[in-house]
Amino acid sequence: IKMWGVRKLDAEYVARMEAVLQLYSAPSKSAYALVCLDERPVQLHDDVREPTRARPGRPARRDAEYKRRGTANVFAIVAPCLGLHLTHATKNRKSPSYVRALKRIAKAFPKAKKIHLVQDNLSSHSEAACIRTLGASEGRKLWARFIVHFTPKHGSWLNIAETEISMWSRECLGKRRLGELKVLRTETCAWNRRVNRSKRRILWKFNVQDARRKLKLRLVSSSLKH
Repeated sequence: IKMWGVRKLDAEYVARMEAVLQLYSAPSKSAYALVCLDERPVQLHDDVREPTRARPGRPARRDAEYKRRGTANVFAIVAPCLGLHLTHATKNRKSPSYVRALKRIAKAFPKAKKIHLVQDNLSSHSEAACIRTLGASEGRKLWARFIVHFTPKHGSWLNIAETEISMWSRECLGKRRLGELKVLRTETCAWNRRVNRSKRRILWKFNVQDARRKLKLRLVSSSLKH
């Protein structure tokens, strides 16, 4: 585990960190689901000139020059214990896109009493965003499906969706240049289907005791509520 950006270990950071780590260590319950969500901006680029084809003994070559085609977004969503991946590309990460991502998660777990959702604390990651997008009744109803666990500021290393982003970036995007949102969506969807067929799980072994030892913390009480 690499703890990028751990700058200030105040009470809020420690409390949120331990709550998330306890959640990851808690025995799974069939009535609950655990889902992690994060997002990544993606630069859309096109080649100016067609890459040369690979030949025997000679790899394909791509010109260093490229055209900028704007930006897009990828929501990395994974249920790590189940090997269920709901990662998909969107035009942006604004409230309507985020709310659609929540609806996608809720639809995947129709029988779950509650869904534990690990995410960072962006302004769009809120009940207010659901209400603005869906209206008061539907927005509150959707938000009520979740028990939200916010990672601390500079605590992105605690979100298993960071691993999902890394896998997607390496296996789907790679070094390719994708110039259109439509293509990004198609390629991301294809990658998502592949990892779901294999039910690829993400195992998390770093626990509260490891964090206290690593960060030299004294005992901090934190309870996990359902």
